[in-house]
Amino acid sequence: MTGVYERALGEAAADLHPKVRDRYSLTPNDGTVCVGRGEMDITRGTLVLPALYAMTTQNMLFPEAGEDVPFSVTTVAYTTEGGHEAMTTRRAFDFGDTTRLFDSLTVWDAEAERLLDFLGTHGRIASELHPRVEDGALVVAGGRQWARLGNRYVPLPGPLAADVEVRDRYDEDDDRYHVTATVENDLVGHMLGYRGTFTQDQTAGDGTPDELRIVRGLDRLPPR
Repeated sequence: MTGVYERALGEAAADLHPKVRDRYSLTPNDGTVCVGRGEMDITRGTLVLPALYAMTTQNMLFPEAGEDVPFSVTTVAYTTEGGHEAMTTRRAFDFGDTTRLFDSLTVWDAEAERLLDFLGTHGRIASELHPRVEDGALVVAGGRQWARLGNRYVPLPGPLAADVEVRDRYDEDDDRYHVTATVENDLVGHMLGYRGTFTQDQTAGDGTPDELRIVRGLDRLPPR
């Protein structure tokens, strides 16, 4: 395994299931585009509906919910304009009359030796990521969070920050990836969650598509 998650996991990366390692092995130099397709069950809270509607303009969270929602996830690695190794993840949820996108850019901060996530197409919310391995699965929890205003970062206090956890594992019985993601908040409780399965294909690409080079202008990263 190589790429941003290996750098954060270190020797623990060897404990991942081989299929999970393969999924997160993208590097800026290999030109590979991974596309997964499956179905998700999606839940969302009611107290945050106005905020969820507003976030759709940034390709962040969304207000819809449902079962067996067609889902795709596209991942590609590249080097940002600021020289940071990064991986774009674009999730698409098909609700029939509308498709919601949830974008994130995961960046390796080499100087601070930490993993950062920038949410939405413009990366308005930045978060530290703390990955670990459990029984071959990749488990990622959020840490400190900031609102990103250009090159300025405003820390989000505990009550305003989100508690995020994602679990990604591979089940050999059905030959599928299984993912569970939850977003909670101390003030409003459950914000959004999805759970489901998918298969994945890898294709050789000719560079990173421009529409997947999200979060431009990352000249400065959050403070340590």
